[in-house]
Amino acid sequence: MAEYAQLTGPLPARTAANLYSVVVGVVATGGAIGWSAIPSRAEFDEWLAEVVDAVRARDAVGVLSGGVGGSVLGFGYWRRYSRPTLRVNADLEKVFVAPGAREAGVGQGLVSLLAESARQAGIETLTLDVRGDNTAAIRLYERLGFTEYGRRRGFVAFGMFRYDQVLMSRKL
Repeated sequence: MAEYAQLTGPLPARTAANLYSVVVGVVATGGAIGWSAIPSRAEFDEWLAEVVDAVRARDAVGVLSGGVGGSVLGFGYWRRYSRPTLRVNADLEKVFVAPGAREAGVGQGLVSLLAESARQAGIETLTLDVRGDNTAAIRLYERLGFTEYGRRRGFVAFGMFRYDQVLMSRKL
């Protein structure tokens, strides 16, 4: 059974290493989480530091999902829009689940907790984009109340392939 914890600062070294392993696994299996190739550990650490900085500035909330023995099952975060007129809204920037933990409710738990934390933070609308071929994620988001509001045809480049970028939102 998954447990969830809100990110409050830098992760312990072991947890960060486990999270990096999840990213490697997701990207290696073609997961659509913004990296077209496995990031180096330095690139990953830079990304994670940016997320932690945004959390500390109260511009983001991150949720980590863990399992037995300190394993990392998934991660997700939302970030407020930076423009002053849009700060009442936030974007769900990354949500990913370890390949071996998929279809166990981890993603649903992450997105539900992130949406609730956004609502509690006064966010009015939570947006996200998802690669058009990621039908499992699209179905999950729809089950959780997100609706498609736009689509950019062939917008996402993944090697030689081009995929739609599906834009979704949920009023909180």
